[in-house]
Amino acid sequence: MALFDKVNFNGEVFDTVVRNTPNTKMNALLKSGAIVEKPQYASMLSEQKGGNYITTLIKERIGGEGINYDGKTDITASARGNYTMGRIVVGRAGAWVEKDFVADISGDDYSAGAEEVSEYFDDLYQGVLINILNGTFSMSDAEGKKFADGHTLDITADKTDGTFDVTTLNTAMQKALGDKKGKFALAIMHSAVATNLENKQLVGYLKYTDKDGVQKDLNLYTLNGRLILVDDDMPVEHVDDAEGLGVFDKYTTYVLGEGAIEYTECDVKVPAEMSRDALKNGGETTLISRRRRVYAPYGISWKSGNIVSPSNTQLATGSNWEIASNNDASKKSYYPLKAIAIARIITRG
Repeated sequence: MALFDKVNFNGEVFDTVVRNTPNTKMNALLKSGAIVEKPQYASMLSEQKGGNYITTLIKERIGGEGINYDGKTDITASARGNYTMGRIVVGRAGAWVEKDFVADISGDDYSAGAEEVSEYFDDLYQGVLINILNGTFSMSDAEGKKFADGHTLDITADKTDGTFDVTTLNTAMQKALGDKKGKFALAIMHSAVATNLENKQLVGYLKYTDKDGVQKDLNLYTLNGRLILVDDDMPVEHVDDAEGLGVFDKYTTYVLGEGAIEYTECDVKVPAEMSRDALKNGGETTLISRRRRVYAPYGISWKSGNIVSPSNTQLATGSNWEIASNNDASKKSYYPLKAIAIARIITRG
């Protein structure tokens, strides 16, 4: 019975193993450069707004017209401003009751249970990321709508096809960032869109070798040199004869550039623990695991510090987001939209 005694479970050791377990999707996002880890913000949480919301500054890029250096024209200096960017912590937890699972993780080797928990939170926070992107393209103010319009390529009105094709990604990237389109690193799309691209033989396949030396396919592709992640939680809208276009589904694909999302793993007082109830169901043990993370789209600010941890619905609500600004009502300025390396593509497949 010792294996089912929570005293034999070291939560800190287990959490360390979970954090160090390789996550295919997160590793791909980090390696692509689209998500940049910013651990320094974790220490700021205890200093601002009760540990769940922080405000950081973005330095305004220097600019202005060059001054004619002719020996008689005065050189004048212009002030460099700041944009403020709000970041919200998203906390998630999970708990599981399973005697075989408990037996696996109650010994000295935590790898079996840690891998499952790591994959669980990997999938959970990919859903969080998608809802954040949904929210940024639903911003309700004028500047937010300008961003959404300028960074969206919608080809569903093309009655002849309207599906993702060989030029679609390149066109969308140019529309969003112009001559800086090279910053884009990856796209996240629905499996229906990915299958369409597979059928057109437009994608390359990534593989990995497991610990036994066996090579396996990943759910990862490349298109035009950009990494492709496949996730069926991507937005799908059913259209029924809208403006004579017929009946079809609209699929949203998000494209992320280098540094588009800043990611911070935050502290949790008790990240993992086991709870023993000797009476329930004849005796059972529960594993509880907790995570707190920040995913901050660079140049876009979370507006409210009154929410302790936003739900996916709140993250997807556009009124909770705004373009980072200088907060100067008399001379309002916003973070340049062309510097936000996030784009959206809407297709029929």
